[in-house]
Amino acid sequence: MTIALLLAGCSRTDPQAAGPRNNAASGPALPTKNVRLIPADERALARTATAPGTLAADEQAALSFKVTGRLNTLSVDLGSIVKKGQTIAQLDPRDFKMRMDQAEAGLQQARVRLGLPPQGEDDHIVAENTALVKQAHAVLEEARLNRERSARLVKEGVQPQADLDRTDSAYKVADSRYQDAMEEVRNRQAVLVQRRSELALARQQLADTTLYAPFDGSVRERRASMGEYLAVGTPVATIVRVHPLRLRVELPEREARGVRAGLPVRVTVEGDTNVYPGRVVRLSPAFQEQSRTLVIEAEVDNQQGKLRPGSFAKAEIQTTTTTGVVTVPTSALVTFAGIQKVFTVKDNKAVERPVVTGQREEDWVEITEGLKAGEMVVAMPGNLVTGQPVSIEK
Repeated sequence: MTIALLLAGCSRTDPQAAGPRNNAASGPALPTKNVRLIPADERALARTATAPGTLAADEQAALSFKVTGRLNTLSVDLGSIVKKGQTIAQLDPRDFKMRMDQAEAGLQQARVRLGLPPQGEDDHIVAENTALVKQAHAVLEEARLNRERSARLVKEGVQPQADLDRTDSAYKVADSRYQDAMEEVRNRQAVLVQRRSELALARQQLADTTLYAPFDGSVRERRASMGEYLAVGTPVATIVRVHPLRLRVELPEREARGVRAGLPVRVTVEGDTNVYPGRVVRLSPAFQEQSRTLVIEAEVDNQQGKLRPGSFAKAEIQTTTTTGVVTVPTSALVTFAGIQKVFTVKDNKAVERPVVTGQREEDWVEITEGLKAGEMVVAMPGNLVTGQPVSIEK
């Protein structure tokens, strides 16, 4: 208690001791720092909408045979690159070749019955020119002449009426046989058409024993083995088209207003620093009511084959271009405790200016609030603080 009274007495009786202590509490003077000022730039800025999505194959097909048979060859495996029209697999063709030979023999037989040569593609005939009809027509003509002769002789009283009746009956029989001959020729023509169709079907079935790639792509899955007996429609392999790829994203309503078909798209995937170009090709006609998003599909260039279907990707779609946007270099922006600011100079002292930022690029950042175009800011403030004296570099 005595020490406390002495200290109190000293503070009252020695006013000179208080002065130096107060000066020390105020801290040392801040050093002058050399700074370079640059103006806030004004530029046209492309607005982009960003959304995650998944890359998918533009086309995918599970290949199978249209006919039943035993798998004879399979020339692809997982990951094989195929071209459109390339042979993928083949069934044993021997049974189908025999069926085709049988159909060809039946066609030749049908052509010969109509008086055509065995080989040929022209199946047109004139029924009256066939041997069957000519024979029936000759018999009919003879019967007609006999009837006319009998009718004349009966009229002259040379022959009895019974002879006329007999020749008239023979004429009617010959006419019926002529009509039968014409119908037989038409029936043979129909058989010829049927045999021609059977041959075409046999040839098609023989062709269907070979399976071809419907488009350029890669084998995603091999689903059959050599020697396996395959029914119609049994999957043999799955092929996917890897160029271009399809990217499906969902954009929020506020960002999707300016999106339209044909806009460029920048696509990035995790673990890859490359940016892949694409374009918007399809848009949903309506927003999804629950999520208030718009479904958009883009085609992504993948000629080099570096992207894979199923990968997670991020799309940046340029929607609009805005002019008069205020920007500063990234180095001029200072972030502390979540507050973003730039420094200006007034009366040769640093003055911090809180700002609100927008779109960012590697070298610059957009300032939406707190700064006007043309205002001078410190290019590289570093640890500069408000009120610190500065010397402006010329």
